[in-house]
Amino acid sequence: VLIQELINNVAKAHGGFSVFAGVGERTREGNDLYHEFIESGVNKKGGGEGSKAALVYGQMNEPPGARARVGLTGLTVAEYFRDQGQDVLFFVDNIFR
Repeated sequence: VLIQELINNVAKAHGGFSVFAGVGERTREGNDLYHEFIESGVNKKGGGEGSKAALVYGQMNEPPGARARVGLTGLTVAEYFRDQGQDVLFFVDNIFR
């Protein structure tokens, strides 16, 4: 809930962009977050124009090497939007999985 509130505030109140990197997330958790962003208007269905958050996941059932790269991939996405002049909020959950 806290993550959703912060991302919602960054998107709607400040016009910024958020990147969420889910390391070892459960499929259900990622799916729930995606649909909550659509319902709240932070993202458009299917992504693309008008979306204000990017979600990067490495599922629990993936090899450790793949999960380890999720944080770096999320950081690369955040750097891209920073370079485009956006204010960016970057979340990583859970770096220890």
